[in-house]
Amino acid sequence: MLPLDWPLMQNNIVRSDLDGLIAYLQQPEPMLTQAAQVRGFEAEWSAWLGAKHSVFVNSGASANVITMAALKHFRGQGEVIVPPLTWVSDIASVLHAGLEPVFVDIDPRTLALDTNQVLDRLTPRTRAVFLTHILGYNGLNQRLLDELKARNIHLIEDVCESHGATFQGRKLGSFGWASNFSFYYAHHLSTIEGGMICSDDEEFIQVCRVMRSHGMTRESTSEVFKNGYKERHPDLSPDFIFAFPSHNMRSTELNAVIGRHQLPRLDANNALRNRNMQLFLGGLDSSRFFTEFETEGASNYAFTLVLREADFSLRDRVESILRQLRVEFRRGTSGGGNQLRQPYLRERFPNLRPEDFPKVDHIHFFGWYIGNYPDLDPSKIARLTEVLNSL
Repeated sequence: MLPLDWPLMQNNIVRSDLDGLIAYLQQPEPMLTQAAQVRGFEAEWSAWLGAKHSVFVNSGASANVITMAALKHFRGQGEVIVPPLTWVSDIASVLHAGLEPVFVDIDPRTLALDTNQVLDRLTPRTRAVFLTHILGYNGLNQRLLDELKARNIHLIEDVCESHGATFQGRKLGSFGWASNFSFYYAHHLSTIEGGMICSDDEEFIQVCRVMRSHGMTRESTSEVFKNGYKERHPDLSPDFIFAFPSHNMRSTELNAVIGRHQLPRLDANNALRNRNMQLFLGGLDSSRFFTEFETEGASNYAFTLVLREADFSLRDRVESILRQLRVEFRRGTSGGGNQLRQPYLRERFPNLRPEDFPKVDHIHFFGWYIGNYPDLDPSKIARLTEVLNSL
């Protein structure tokens, strides 16, 4: 059987991106640390997203950490509802902030939080709902937005895998109090490593800017913010006032240059990804594979392949043929499946039973993602679905 040689991602950093970086470096004295290119990328990303403010950091995980630390600063101790299907950094950021994660199961059609279960778990101690938009699918609905607004509970969107996905015509990441993006190599837009925090809340953003850089108040772009600390701490040099016990999570001018080169082609690339997704889902045998994903507004990151029924024999045959065809895959989809099965949560929450979350547990054992990218050959998609249907 001839291999397909299908990686999770290829050609996400293209020659023109590298040429733009080389041109920048050929200046007589190019600035390398965070400066004008970072500010330019932040402004351009905000305009593309439809948010007032963006803060560029060195990874999506750092965006998570800063966002949760800022949430704790503004809202104090309490609970954050989180999905068991997400990347580890989402849940880890809640733990690092000293907040309490509350888990609910997922909706199989979106792979995001099940709205009914979220609303059932809201309490006076709920500070936020941290919703992950999985693999390019929209996880929002109006009922959830209305209820959170009525209860004054923050929505925080993880859009790391869903750049450009929409709900009601607006881009995901523009609905919550805050949103986080990742620009890792395989994502819709890549700066090699990098992430973004977005919000319309000016006070929140100022705290994020300071937390990004050791907690130093001089990093704020608000004179009111900086002067407030200066006046309250006259014994300190204004250049070295550390408002928060934070870390260095800055990115560089070089990463920002790549991001600014990539952004103009993001929408066109997303359209190709969505074309590929429709070919993939449309080619699968829906009696054996789950195909009823909510694709309206999607911006596909990777193909979701999920068995309709629990079947370990079929699962093993799927993985065997994918390896034979040299098609790279990840079982469990985002983050490797049910996070409640991971050591870092089992040790902290021994009374939580992973099997009490059956929908995400099905994804854990019987779901995968397969790479999707703009120059993926549609004939490869047709051949793969034909082989999968024959198993």
